[in-house]
Amino acid sequence: MKHLLKLADLSSEEIFGILNLADQLKYERKNNIAHQHLKGKKLGMIFSKSSTRTRVSFEVGMNELGGYALFLSDRDLQLGRGEPIKDTARVLSRYLDGIMIRTFAQKDVEDLAEYGSIPIINGLTDYCHPCQVLADLMTIREYKGSFKGLKLCFVGDGNNMANSLIVGGIKMGMEVAVACPENYRPDAGIIEWAEANGKLLITSDMKKAATGADVLYTDVWASMGQEGEKKEREKVFKNYCVNADLMSVAKTDAMVLHCLPAHRGEEITADVFEAHAEEIFDEAENRLHAQKAVLVKLLK
Repeated sequence: MKHLLKLADLSSEEIFGILNLADQLKYERKNNIAHQHLKGKKLGMIFSKSSTRTRVSFEVGMNELGGYALFLSDRDLQLGRGEPIKDTARVLSRYLDGIMIRTFAQKDVEDLAEYGSIPIINGLTDYCHPCQVLADLMTIREYKGSFKGLKLCFVGDGNNMANSLIVGGIKMGMEVAVACPENYRPDAGIIEWAEANGKLLITSDMKKAATGADVLYTDVWASMGQEGEKKEREKVFKNYCVNADLMSVAKTDAMVLHCLPAHRGEEITADVFEAHAEEIFDEAENRLHAQKAVLVKLLK
């Protein structure tokens, strides 16, 4: 494991290794056991998209591991004035021990890895969100004990979250179902890979997807960069909501996850969100532990 560009690049064994280390680091943090594995290491954090969980969890994580995180807005870097990302990669590689980038194009992440000489971590692109899904998998295992025999259902836009959940779910041996409008399906290449490597259902029928689900997952209807589509998306997704009626066809002990921020009354009702708030905020906390594990794996 040289980088974390997308989950598809990792083997099931590598993902399990990250999750196991995340569990260990979480235990140590809860019990005030120091784990400064990255003392003196420097992480550059490039942000083209705003963030709450990604920025705070990486910054706190590096601090707790004994390292230092440097916030780099693309508005402050020469990237914002047209410097090629391959040049930025080669310069920053001489200053830093690793780079985390949260941006739009997956190609930017791949180019950083190609032209740089240090580990690159994908903090989110329009194509995938591997850090979030590692935290999701960690949370599912905490609540369910294992992944064996589980059904994971995603409801909403076939976006970066859906893409990464499909890959992560299949690699962990779960059955995955995605309920989305016909014109908002996940990436075609990911669907093809998943159908060849596991059990995947893509449907516009939410109840068909959610029937017997152990985990229900949803995300906002309009992600960052799609603000101009908000009105149109509200019409398309108006019925794609995790509510009590949808929960009634899932397992009685089904858990609900959301990558946040949540728009109550749109993709999830307030009552369902609050009934599963502990799971959702454990999931948010686990961003810290899962990403610390990634940092240790890549930078130590």
